[in-house]
Amino acid sequence: KMTQQMRDLQLAQARKPPGPSSPNAAKRLYRNLSGKFRVNYTSFDEGSLVGRGEKEKLRKSYLLQSNAALFEAVELQDLDRVQELLKQYSPEELDLNTPNSEGLLPLDIAIMTNNAPIARALLQAGAKESPHFVSLESRSLHLSTLVREAEQRVNELTAQVVNEAPNTDCSNKEKQLKAWEWRYQLYKRMKAGFEHARVPDAPANVHLSVASSSSVQVTFGEPLSVNSAVVTKYKVEWSFFPTFSPLLGEAVIDKLKNLHFTIQGLVSGTAYYVQVSAYNMKGWGPPQASVPPFAIPSNWREYDGRAPRRRGQAEALDHLLGQVKTVHQHCICHEPCKNQPQSRKHSVSKSLKHLFHPGSKFLKTLKRGLYLTAIFYKDDNILVTHEDQIPVVEIDDTYSCLLMQDFLWFTKVSCMWDEILWLRQCVTVSQSSCSCILQTRFKMLLAISQMQGLLGIQDLGQVFFEPVKDKQGNILIVTLKEVKTNQTFESVRWVPICKLQSSRKSVSSPEEPTALDTLLISIQDKLAYHQRSSHALSPGLYLGYLKLCSAVDQIRVLVPEQLPNILCHVKIRSNPNISREEWEWLQKLVSVEEPVPAEPEAETSQNHLFQELQVAIKELMTLVNIPLQEAKDFRLYSQEVLDFGDQVSFLLLLPPSDDVCTAPGQNNPYTPRSGFLTLPLQIFELGEER
Repeated sequence: KMTQQMRDLQLAQARKPPGPSSPNAAKRLYRNLSGKFRVNYTSFDEGSLVGRGEKEKLRKSYLLQSNAALFEAVELQDLDRVQELLKQYSPEELDLNTPNSEGLLPLDIAIMTNNAPIARALLQAGAKESPHFVSLESRSLHLSTLVREAEQRVNELTAQVVNEAPNTDCSNKEKQLKAWEWRYQLYKRMKAGFEHARVPDAPANVHLSVASSSSVQVTFGEPLSVNSAVVTKYKVEWSFFPTFSPLLGEAVIDKLKNLHFTIQGLVSGTAYYVQVSAYNMKGWGPPQASVPPFAIPSNWREYDGRAPRRRGQAEALDHLLGQVKTVHQHCICHEPCKNQPQSRKHSVSKSLKHLFHPGSKFLKTLKRGLYLTAIFYKDDNILVTHEDQIPVVEIDDTYSCLLMQDFLWFTKVSCMWDEILWLRQCVTVSQSSCSCILQTRFKMLLAISQMQGLLGIQDLGQVFFEPVKDKQGNILIVTLKEVKTNQTFESVRWVPICKLQSSRKSVSSPEEPTALDTLLISIQDKLAYHQRSSHALSPGLYLGYLKLCSAVDQIRVLVPEQLPNILCHVKIRSNPNISREEWEWLQKLVSVEEPVPAEPEAETSQNHLFQELQVAIKELMTLVNIPLQEAKDFRLYSQEVLDFGDQVSFLLLLPPSDDVCTAPGQNNPYTPRSGFLTLPLQIFELGEER
């Protein structure tokens, strides 16, 4: 069969340009071939193609050329071209795991020529080894056959070139001879690479941790030795016993983007021993036991049987809201509004296509008062009225109440954009009291309804964390919403932000800009804040720093500008779970009175957490500009671990009791460096919930 394959290859070689005689000549030929392979088939005149069958045939031909180009790139050890092809095509399009006429896959060539960078790139793309190599003997025999038949072909062509007179046919055979000489050398290198290879060493840094009450996670690295062949898969084994006899289970990992594995379905409170071994073309290497050698599935809540803090809270709040709605449903003040939702279907569009008609009541200039503005943006463009103005509506032109209280109430209303009509009906009941606060809040609800009606959309987005004010007595409450759809809208203008900023004619002086001018000047900062406040942390356990400062009417919390919905923090580790044993050790740690407690025993999860905490505390103190010697007076919050879903958890580091919250006029000797801001505590809580 192999001889027949080689004959087919000879015929194919006779029909195409002969191969190179040296690596440099090979690269020149490869560049020429690659140029042909990169033909853009969409440039052909599709009108001349007959039906879909022709198009599909052309596409398959193009992908076949791409597959050939990948083999050429691997054989010539062209890493850049390999990465380019892997990025341009999917593994299926490249036929990444379909053997060529020699029974080889791209990964086989890479590992047998010991080209680790190309092999790793192929492995991360999902490449496999050839299924024909079921044993070391079969691989060795296959390589010997390739070398022998290539040598035989070289000898035959050499004899023909020597014996024939110079002519065109002889010139072609000389080119074939050079190509076969180069291929003969390639097969010899592959055979030598296989013969000199040895089984891999044990994986490095095998670490075992508790992932939950029913699972453990093992992470590991590539073997440290660089002399063995490329590792193509790993095996994780687990058992009740340190001898691993009998085995409880095993798993083979051949997707090598992330070297970790989670063992699921384990019994809480039971010890499991884990080891990992590596595999290359010479076979499995020795196993490496994990550190610590075993783990017991558990969770910190098992320490005292504590239930999750938020269990059932969302359902309870929905139930309460439903009860409140039921009580107000038959109120007499709601009778005139029963038909309003029906008419609203005609006046409020579900999209933005009827935005900003000339008859709208958006304001162009501000007088003294309280206003609402809604900013919709997409990429670097912003949505404006037909007069190229950011949409603004009036809330109250005689506002004189407590701004912060009303503003914080408004931010809570922003969680219920769909319930504004119902809230208006509820506030109407108490309007006769003529309370300044109730009057203002009713006007806020009216302004929200007006904005929603004019825009034809209910969700106005997220409220910026502080109003925009000027010295003329104007106050702007700003909402921000990103429009991610690519659809076009009628009667709407998307204007580049830079153009809006440059074209606006300011009516104020640079020393005393109006609230609208201030908004336009700082709009990029506000959009950046909005985008960053929706970012999520990657899974893991974090160390957070709680620092508050108080003013006359509010408490503010220190947060990083890059992630304003989360406390200042550093990552401790990628595993978010804290086991029962780790939590028990932490309880003992915070209860001791000695300044330097004894370290836990080596090769335990507690010792690993101790080392991780030391590194995290140093990093966090540097981040918030606090001398490390001051950290001796700081405390770990030991009442609970703050869980944010199943993938993110926090331990809190607290300053001394007197320094947790800085009072007005109190000096803070350690001011954080740039990159931080302080948010009103209620705004931070809302952002955290989002």
